[in-house]
Amino acid sequence: MPRSGISDSKRLLVAGLAAAALGTALAGLATPTFAQSEIKEIKIGEINSYSALPSFTEPYRKGWQLAVEEVNAAGGIKGKKLVVVSKDDNGKPADAVTAANELVASEGVAMISGTFFSNIGLAVSDFAKQKKVFFLAGEPLTDAITMASGNRYTFRLRPSNYMQAAMLADEAAKLPAKRWATVAPNYEYGQSAVAVFKALLSAKRPDIQWVSEQWPPQGKIDAGPVVQAVAADKPEAILNVTFGPDLVKFVREGNTRGLFKDRAVVSFLTGEPEYLDPLKDETPEGWIVTGYPWYSIKTPEHDAFLKAYQAKFNDYPRLGSVVGYQLIKSAAAILAKADSTDPEKLIAAAEGIKLPSPFGEIAFRKADHQATLGAYVGKTSVKDGKGVMVESVYRDGAAFMPSEADVAKVRPKD
Repeated sequence: MPRSGISDSKRLLVAGLAAAALGTALAGLATPTFAQSEIKEIKIGEINSYSALPSFTEPYRKGWQLAVEEVNAAGGIKGKKLVVVSKDDNGKPADAVTAANELVASEGVAMISGTFFSNIGLAVSDFAKQKKVFFLAGEPLTDAITMASGNRYTFRLRPSNYMQAAMLADEAAKLPAKRWATVAPNYEYGQSAVAVFKALLSAKRPDIQWVSEQWPPQGKIDAGPVVQAVAADKPEAILNVTFGPDLVKFVREGNTRGLFKDRAVVSFLTGEPEYLDPLKDETPEGWIVTGYPWYSIKTPEHDAFLKAYQAKFNDYPRLGSVVGYQLIKSAAAILAKADSTDPEKLIAAAEGIKLPSPFGEIAFRKADHQATLGAYVGKTSVKDGKGVMVESVYRDGAAFMPSEADVAKVRPKD
């Protein structure tokens, strides 16, 4: 027996326990909690198409600025100041990836957030996957973000094409129209929106015929020939997916040529103030749309957001304002729950997290990392020379998500 009175087996046990304790301590040092860390601020990287689509992104910027102000006024992220480092992607996927790389490599951000166009969102999502960086997508709506091209590092806030299509298909199925035409921008978002709407509506109404598809280039619609081609196929109803300046051109040409007379129109996003405001009194009557009727929402959550936004900016919010605001509020909640900037801890914190929003409580579903934020569905009208939404009803996103079983069929395994 050793002179110390401790057997070799006990020495090995003690040594093993000491090594385990040291390993745990070193692991703790590798990803310290915010209380343990000496850092004074936490940076979030933000990327968006500010120069390419200012009608949406400028209100969006105001929204996230308000959220940052509120988070820091309430003590930041567990005492750490929240800082957003923002970059413009110029509406180009390559520029967005370059920006993401700079934010991670040079700025040391805890996560990437934002993006608008679906093709850009997919590019940044792939970057996040390759670099193992947490990415909270705000606006890109393509279903691929959370389904066919989904990955463990990417989460999405806005209701997807599937979700908005499901909301609109419920209303479209009630129409007597059987012959349908579609008009959508020829890139990922438009293609995805048309495909899922057609699938969902056809499932509800097998008698429907799809008689025409028009695919103008995003931002470069030649509205005259598009309207003429749609009219030539004599549809009884039209699905519209154009937005921004393209929507204005399409509506004006359609009004001039009588395209919308005695025809139902179902339209993604058109009820958002960003896209209704430019139409003014040219807004068509009775289109079934998703949107944001800020002037008619009467809930405590929205009242508080509206009051704070108007006090800071002396302006009314657009849908972009809500997206920007909730994006940063969501990021802050995830960081606080994770108590770390480690990507794996952020993922664990984000999966299933519940948090408040101007539209009520939302959650991020674990199965596909899609938020349950919903949208308002109503009809377009004109009031005091301005386009508005009427007969609006909030549709909770949780009720319109693809089933987890359907997600599992197409989403890659992590």
